[in-house]
Amino acid sequence: MPRKTEFIPYKTRSILNKHKRPDHWFWTRYTAAPYIGCQHGCEFCYCRENKYAPYEAIEDFPFVIKIKENAPILLRKALNKVSKDMIAVGDYQPAEKKYKISRKMLEVCLDLNFPVFILERSPLVLRDLDLLQEINKRTHVSVLFSIIHTTQSPHADRISSLERLAPSPDLRFNAMEKIASKGIQTGICFMPILPGLCDTRENIDQVIRQCADHGGQFVLASPLTMADQQKTYFLSYLKEHDPGLHELILRLYPPRSYGPGGSTWIETALLVRERCKKFGIRDRMPRPIFTNEKRALNKMAVEYLVEKLYAMELDRYPDYKMWAYRKTAWSVEDLAQDIGLVYKQMGLKGLESIQHVGPSIGKILEQIIIDHRNNMMEPWQSKPPQGSNFKSS
Repeated sequence: MPRKTEFIPYKTRSILNKHKRPDHWFWTRYTAAPYIGCQHGCEFCYCRENKYAPYEAIEDFPFVIKIKENAPILLRKALNKVSKDMIAVGDYQPAEKKYKISRKMLEVCLDLNFPVFILERSPLVLRDLDLLQEINKRTHVSVLFSIIHTTQSPHADRISSLERLAPSPDLRFNAMEKIASKGIQTGICFMPILPGLCDTRENIDQVIRQCADHGGQFVLASPLTMADQQKTYFLSYLKEHDPGLHELILRLYPPRSYGPGGSTWIETALLVRERCKKFGIRDRMPRPIFTNEKRALNKMAVEYLVEKLYAMELDRYPDYKMWAYRKTAWSVEDLAQDIGLVYKQMGLKGLESIQHVGPSIGKILEQIIIDHRNNMMEPWQSKPPQGSNFKSS
């Protein structure tokens, strides 16, 4: 007999996770999760890791859903104490239909004018499109859909079985198109690209093509990662249900590794970049720049440095060269002053006085400032994607 799902409402002690600086994939500074566990129950999900799913029995992950019933109250208190920046919030698994914690948290973000990031597998997010549109008018919203295959993909059935109760890719693509038609930034998290299933040229081409056709502006791709109880669980599942994939992953993932070894992933990422370019979208998420933001130029510079860093990773640059860009991005992010003002007062020497900024990167920052002043550069996210077949209604 199928196991029934158990729902456990409880009062959590805290709700807001604060990071030293924004994440360079999603540009989020804060995260707040309304539930523990997920009814979708994707077999590979990183949220099965112990830090996200503190279950004594990891098999409970899709069947014991813990509801943080006081999350909206705690979120309001917490956001009143921090500076405004992007917050990852929302979880539209089936429990949300009844408990509506995600909607209540969005209402808090709207009241306090906090920009919002949502990563979702369910079209249920459309229920709250009214709130998302209003938040987007006042500040910013990014809604990303987790999609790793299409219904036409070569291994669609095998991938769907690993995604368990997650809504079909078609439903997710259609929801993304409706989000895009309202002027909300949207794209795809192509994560994880499962080896042997999702990394075929046919699947990658179809996912990126449909993203562009449904209004997506970018595709973020990354490989399968595995840690602690999630790794043990997934490998055990594959050994029983998909021995071929189990053997492949053991071959690609060295002992005690978090990700794949060798150059296999780089080759996949380069293919994603090539196909994104063909369909007129990006393989990185544009950084939101908010209205009247005092340090907008700093954020634009950080985005440029991070884009450069990612390109260097794909081109297999040595670590020491990449660290120069990484540390500079951190320093510019942490800088209290506007780099345009620093340059105006002290010139190139002023830029070079910023921690970790040497002569070569100092010249890069100088050029960013000059281009911006000459109206040759604007926030990348304001540029419409080129080559997309999508037309907003």
